[in-house]
Amino acid sequence: MTLTKVNFITGNKNKLIEVRAILGSVIEVDNQEVDVPEIQGTIEEIAKEKAKRAAEAINGPALTEDTALEFHALKGLPGPYIKSFMESLGHEGLNKMLDGFEDRGAEAVCTFAFCRGPGEEPIIFQGRTVGKIVRPRGPTNFGWDPIFEYEGQTYAEMDKEAKNKISHRYKALVKFQEWLAEGQE
Repeated sequence: MTLTKVNFITGNKNKLIEVRAILGSVIEVDNQEVDVPEIQGTIEEIAKEKAKRAAEAINGPALTEDTALEFHALKGLPGPYIKSFMESLGHEGLNKMLDGFEDRGAEAVCTFAFCRGPGEEPIIFQGRTVGKIVRPRGPTNFGWDPIFEYEGQTYAEMDKEAKNKISHRYKALVKFQEWLAEGQE
């Protein structure tokens, strides 16, 4: 079975724009917003469970995405819980978490999970980009982009096309594209 279209399960317009920009020439990306409960666990466990539940909810193939931001000084935290940390603390609060540490290194992690349908085991595709946490710079309309710096620029300061060539999301989607090209075995 060759995939020609995939349902990307997200309510985040910015993520949808990036995914379509990166995958659009390879596969048609439809979008559905499904409220999938977030479980606790490792990045991979969370991604797989999210994909399973999304496939059940739409009764068909589903592509889900989970983003993590791991602070080296905090041994990987906030990790997959970055969304809650971001909502509670904001950019400055996330920075303050690291103020007592010399190491401001961080890793942006994107994990896509694809589930062919209800009862199927999801396949994961993960991308990582190493950077550091800085005081906010650039537009503040897309999550933690203003505080994650890669090679001198925050994600928020980067041109969208430039970001889409180096980001954690891009790296994960390249793996998904390779899997699609190999015939999804």
